[in-house]
Amino acid sequence: MKESEEITQALLQFRNERDWEQFHNPKDLALALSIESAELLELFLWKKSEEANIEKVKEELADVFSFAFLLAEKYGFDVKEIVLDKIKTNGQKYPIDKSKGTAKKYDEL
Repeated sequence: MKESEEITQALLQFRNERDWEQFHNPKDLALALSIESAELLELFLWKKSEEANIEKVKEELADVFSFAFLLAEKYGFDVKEIVLDKIKTNGQKYPIDKSKGTAKKYDEL
């Protein structure tokens, strides 16, 4: 079993044991993902990045990943496949010779 499948199966088991699937429609999973991302950002608010509580960063990042995996599962997406496809797409939008060392968006290169 691939790691992403193992993670998804563990999340589904946890969810199903609590009868939470009823709350996990795509819209609410996307909202939860956004909220958890905001909680991750809050850990860095008004401080230098090295001042953030690393244990809380791990917790919030795990929440972000969890909801992302559950949303991917809801649509039948293969996490590895969609991430690798996106890297390929970004490689075309951000060719090395134009984008190396710059934070400009692809349409500004």
